[in-house]
Amino acid sequence: MTPGPRTAAIHTIQRELTAFARRARGRASELHPELSLVAFSILDLVIERDGCQAADVADHFVLDKSTVSRQVGALERLGYLTREVDPENRRNHILRPTTEGRRVAGAAERRRHREFAERLTAWEDADIRRFADYLVRYNTGR
Repeated sequence: MTPGPRTAAIHTIQRELTAFARRARGRASELHPELSLVAFSILDLVIERDGCQAADVADHFVLDKSTVSRQVGALERLGYLTREVDPENRRNHILRPTTEGRRVAGAAERRRHREFAERLTAWEDADIRRFADYLVRYNTGR
């Protein structure tokens, strides 16, 4: 039985998002050979929030705490993150980006932006805005 148009479209979306994720993971080593895409995503989130707890990172990315701990450890060893004692609860730590972490993340962001801009060169501005809106809608579950 041939799937209906909605089912076929959902299958195409799933396949294309999977291909996108695989390309992103494959390109992560170009950003830094010792870091995974997960580590760079964590660094980006900590920068975006100007500091947060590891539990917040785990919740945001739906990761287990051991994965976050390993990735944060790698970022600390490279000098991209530090841990500060949380003044509101001294048992907790707040992850903070270092100057070097901000520099590396900024360079990676500029490189990613150039690559996306090149890939979307032939797209109309309205299509790019619509695609951006759809991605936000998908990622927020609306």
